[in-house]
Order: sequence, then C-alpha cells, then structure tokens
Amino acid sequence: MNGRCFLVTGAASGIGRALAGAIAAQGDRLIATDRALVPLQQAADQDGWPTDRIWVRHLDVCDAAAWDAAVADTTGTNGPIDVLVNVAGYLQPGWTHDVDGEAFDRHFDVNVKGVVLGMRAVLPAMRARGSGHVINVASLAALAPIPGIALYSASKFAVRAYSLAAAQELHGTGVAVSVVCPDAVRTPMLELQRDYEEAAMTFSGPRVLEPEEVARAILDVVRRRPLELYLPRHRGWLARAADLMPRLAMVLGPRLTRRGRGRQRTA
Repeated sequence: MNGRCFLVTGAASGIGRALAGAIAAQGDRLIATDRALVPLQQAADQDGWPTDRIWVRHLDVCDAAAWDAAVADTTGTNGPIDVLVNVAGYLQPGWTHDVDGEAFDRHFDVNVKGVVLGMRAVLPAMRARGSGHVINVASLAALAPIPGIALYSASKFAVRAYSLAAAQELHGTGVAVSVVCPDAVRTPMLELQRDYEEAAMTFSGPRVLEPEEVARAILDVVRRRPLELYLPRHRGWLARAADLMPRLAMVLGPRLTRRGRGRQRTA
C-alpha cells in the first residue's frame, strides 16, 4: 500500500477537518473519524477528499469497544496505523463555583478518556512492530490554566501529562508520542466561547490561529517527532512562564482578561 496510514479523530470540523485535507494533499491514507457522522461526510464531500485514500467512519472516542473495532477494521483493510492524531475535544465555559456533573463528565470523557482509549487501542501493535507515532492535541491551557474554562484547562493538563509520561515509557521502542499545544484556533469551539464572559481570556492573544496552520504544524510534527510543540512559540513560552510562576497569572490575568474582552467579538 502507498503512503502512511493516519487515523484522525474530530475530523468533521476545525483542526481535524483541516488536517484531513492536508493529509489528502500529500498522498497518504486516512481514516477520518468523528462522533458526528453526517457533518463528517459533508466535510468529505465539500472538500473533495479522495475516496480511494480517505475513508470516513463514525467513532465515539469515549467508547473503548468502538476504538477497538475501528483499529481492527482499519488494520484489516488498510494495514497498520502509522500515525494516530487525537484531535477530538470538548469545551464548555463556566465558573468553578457553577460546575455541574455533566460538564465535568463531558470534559474528561472526551478530552482525557478519548485520548487514553485511543492510545491503548493502537500502541500494542505499534510496539510489536517497533514503529508508530501518536500525536495528542492539547492546548496552551495545558501549561497556563485559564479562568472561566477551568475544566477544559484541567483536562488538557491531563492530556499533556499523559502524553509526556507515555513518551518516557515508549522511549527506545521506535514509537513516538508528541503533544501539540496551540493557542486559540478559529474553530466551532472558539465560536462557542464568544458569547461567554467567562471565556474572555481565551481571546487575549495577538491573533487567532487558523486550523490550516495547526494542520501544517502537525504534519511537521510527524516529520520531526518533537516531544512538545507550542503554537505560536512566543505564546508558548509565556504560558511556560505562567506554569513555572503561578502567581504571575494573578498579576497578568486581569490585564489579559480586559484585552480578551475587547477582542472577544472581533477576533
């Protein structure tokens, strides 16, 4: 079979959709998955994904059996999965004093459990053949917690921690794990946040990233296999500083929130 075989979650929109198009353009094979099958098929039709190399499939990333079936079917039809990219994510703004059980479950089921189950589904075969790559999309919120989207920040902290721990376990096996931490990206998830006062700090950056930028960066990660990637780099280092000195957020937070509120409707 020609080209590598990718499996991408969350491919119906945003980063996942842009990544599917970029993979199609470079000639690799792809299993494009999403919980929302109809929008996924619409994306495939609208973007002209080649049906001889890109296949769409329903996948609820919270369902362990669905993961096992997707990987087994893919392997049986298209050969081994070379690269898994966990893009699927969930975000609902809200203050910590208003958290409800449904919001908690959804953030950690999709953002954390989905990543863990996906890795569990592909890693045994990757380890057995001594090659493979898992790329998990986290967020700069995995470095610097964002007030107003605390559950999202906490879940992405978990994604980053799990990725880095797995990378240590797999070091020397031929299997790589990378975590990509982008700033705000122009996706339906970002649009959702425009109407929430709690999410103002999300918009504090100098600009919003485009999904195509992140898709190109992910394909560069496939080539270089870095442990972590921050997008954009300068915002990543600012987030790292906030991670190292949490009190810095207390000083900068109000200023960033005011800036974000001013850009929330126009970014």
